[in-house]
Amino acid sequence: MTAPESTPTREITDVVADPAVLRRSVAAGAVGVFVHWFDWAAYAYLASTIATVFFPDGDATAGLLAVFGVFAVSFGIRPIGALVFGPLGDRIGRKRTLSLVIFMMSGATLAIGLLPGYSTIGIAAPLLLVLLRLLQGFAAGGEFGSAASFLAEYAPRRNRGFGVSWLEVGSLLGFLAGSFVFLLLSVGLSDEQLTSWGWRIPFLIAAPLGVIGFIIRNKIEDTPEYRALEQTDSVPRSPVRELFRNNKKQLLQAAGLMTMMHVPFYAVLTYLVTYETDYLGHSAGSAAFLSTVISLVGLVLVPAFGRFSDRVGRRPVLIGAGIALFVLATPSYLLMRTGLAGTWIGGLALGVVLSAILGTYAVWSAEIFPTRTRQGGLSIAYNVTAALFAGTVPYLMTVLISATGSTLVPGPYLMVAAAIGLIAAFSLRETAGKPLLHHQDVVSKSSGRDRKA
Repeated sequence: MTAPESTPTREITDVVADPAVLRRSVAAGAVGVFVHWFDWAAYAYLASTIATVFFPDGDATAGLLAVFGVFAVSFGIRPIGALVFGPLGDRIGRKRTLSLVIFMMSGATLAIGLLPGYSTIGIAAPLLLVLLRLLQGFAAGGEFGSAASFLAEYAPRRNRGFGVSWLEVGSLLGFLAGSFVFLLLSVGLSDEQLTSWGWRIPFLIAAPLGVIGFIIRNKIEDTPEYRALEQTDSVPRSPVRELFRNNKKQLLQAAGLMTMMHVPFYAVLTYLVTYETDYLGHSAGSAAFLSTVISLVGLVLVPAFGRFSDRVGRRPVLIGAGIALFVLATPSYLLMRTGLAGTWIGGLALGVVLSAILGTYAVWSAEIFPTRTRQGGLSIAYNVTAALFAGTVPYLMTVLISATGSTLVPGPYLMVAAAIGLIAAFSLRETAGKPLLHHQDVVSKSSGRDRKA
């Protein structure tokens, strides 16, 4: 027989937050991902310029691979950051880790914007660039799990999909801002000016934005669910041990959903700019403009799909998006090879599918974890898959296209990601509209045991 819900559980699931508090919580959750992805987009869009600034003259492909290698390495350290900041958030709260990671990311971003190039300090330049990207990656390991847990636990449960979707609105705004700044730099500066000083502008802009985000996050209260754990003395003492003992299945399921998000996210919003300029012969300005339009479409569709999943459920939205990705991936890249019009049609088609995934995957992943280990579970699943399947996209695509001579390589790769996500989605039950905090979460430390699955 199922035990009745405890009083703290009933209080949390029935509460209706003040609209002003909800708006502040959305801002607090989204601002960090905005700063994070603005920086990541700027780095990706300026890959060719950064290769010239930080790596010795030589083969252009080798320089580009070096830059993408640094891009991938910064993702490689993210699981370590997730293992630190994810469980830390389950122990000390979502708010504190949100404030800490944005402070670290902004400091490293500012340092990159001020870093001398290879012509000035020699080999120290690429070494320092790697070090700063590693610091950014370490801090980023705690960003998604903190923000997704924060938004999911603050959003009203009947509108949770819509509320959590603003996390990815922040991501898209970051990419949009990054592509827009890159477009302005490409149009307004000569190649010499861009290489000399113009590339620094996006990184210098991101730093004060991070300070604003830190202030916003520092002023918001922690989530009702986490405060319920504190009030009942139920904060887990060993969230990592509890997570791997009780929630291994949820970790694998969330990792599957996130793989289906990561690969098209980076293929469409980051790598597509390089793909267009290097393999399709389009101008940098044209490529950045398409990326800007895809991001604008996503800004409208992502919250729409999030709200739609609140009405019809997570399963039909995400499974439908996964099937569409599997079917449309390779034809979209075939279209891109036919000319500029085909590139726009293929890119926008993938952008719409990506929007459906972005509007649903984060909330569904948050809902399958218990409150006691939610931030750790989300952080680890997200960042392990990011290290394996996201940060490697530009590098792997460059290598595979060079080895095979085929520009269709990204299509089958997206199909594999879609298949992984669909396997996870079909294994999950519907969670829309259900409470996040259960009586099993509220276990007193005095009981001398962790919650059992």
